[in-house]
Amino acid sequence: MLVRRVSPFGDLLSLRQAMDRLFEESFVNPTWQFGEGQPVPLDVHQDDDAVTVVAQLPGVKPEEVDITVEGETLTIAGDTTSKTTEEKGQALLQEIRRGRFVRTLTLPVGLEADKATATFEDGVLTLRIPKAEATKPRQIKISSGVQNGQPALTAK
Repeated sequence: MLVRRVSPFGDLLSLRQAMDRLFEESFVNPTWQFGEGQPVPLDVHQDDDAVTVVAQLPGVKPEEVDITVEGETLTIAGDTTSKTTEEKGQALLQEIRRGRFVRTLTLPVGLEADKATATFEDGVLTLRIPKAEATKPRQIKISSGVQNGQPALTAK
């Protein structure tokens, strides 16, 4: 009969390895990358009227970008068609972004995606999604409670 003893330190080591892998995948190799290179950088701003998303996509043509909004999920995706130079020998460094890119984020509730506008200039995509009228902040005026010089309510 074979008896196997479990080491309490074995589980701790595998937990540490799992945490190391989690941090490496999250920060060193994030899943929202542009091809095999750097992540697609975004700025997202909100004001009283709209949400604005700005994405830097250098070297990408506007016709290579697809923008979709489903519910509160925005997806910016595309495919770069930049040609690689066919050099003889071995590549020592390749940092130019090539291939498919996808970036997905959750938007606030109450936007009118069908009224969104997008511009693309100098490798910068700017997407403006207006807020629905019902979700815009409203100013409510407070009345003084005095009408025609008399208090509106009198206590008896």
